[in-house]
Amino acid sequence: MSMHSKMLRVLAGGMLAWMLVPAAFAQKDNTLTPKEKKEGWVLLFDGTSTKGWATAAGKPVPAGWEVKNGTLSTKKNGKGGDIVSDGEFADFDLKADFNIAPEGNSGLKYFFTKYQQGGNLGFEYQILDDKLAEDNKKANHLTGSFYDVMQPDESKKKVNAPGQWNTLRVVAKGKNVQHYLNGVIILEFTRSGKVYTDAVALSKFNKAVPAFGSVEKGHILLQEHGAEVSFKNIKIKAL
Repeated sequence: MSMHSKMLRVLAGGMLAWMLVPAAFAQKDNTLTPKEKKEGWVLLFDGTSTKGWATAAGKPVPAGWEVKNGTLSTKKNGKGGDIVSDGEFADFDLKADFNIAPEGNSGLKYFFTKYQQGGNLGFEYQILDDKLAEDNKKANHLTGSFYDVMQPDESKKKVNAPGQWNTLRVVAKGKNVQHYLNGVIILEFTRSGKVYTDAVALSKFNKAVPAFGSVEKGHILLQEHGAEVSFKNIKIKAL
């Protein structure tokens, strides 16, 4: 073998090793890195159980939900109902991976609590098959929207197709809220002022007492809407 060929083999081997490094050190699902722990992140799903979750009535997670292969998932037409976190959160940074089935509809709610009038309500980060789901006729019903209140910026939205994983993020600090999808801000709003109150007035939440969104804290909710949907890497940090 010539010296030139030997050099090419060494270079090729080095490149292959370099390419494999990210895979070898990829973070395991449903875990926190030392850096995340130091920053104050906590897991809301441990990857193996429904610990930390219950129904809105405080009962154990129904059989319509299952923990399988490191995901917390609904069964199609399993009638598991919505489930909520044990803890409540005010200012926070929340992340979760989700995978919705074709034609599916789901969501993640935050500031979920019982109102004096209107029942149990929360802000919903909508999760939807934007193309095939029935509830896709309004812009503020599409993936990443503040459901029925504010629409995402579709020009910035890059969503992976149903059956593939996406990452949502919600940052709530004071009255300011941001919705991210796959690392990009697609919606930003303030829970006060004319723009917000006008949007709520046109929504299904306009009869809530106290005013919808005026609460200071609430639970995190994972929505069951008949379709199969899976969640993993659900983590939150108090701000």
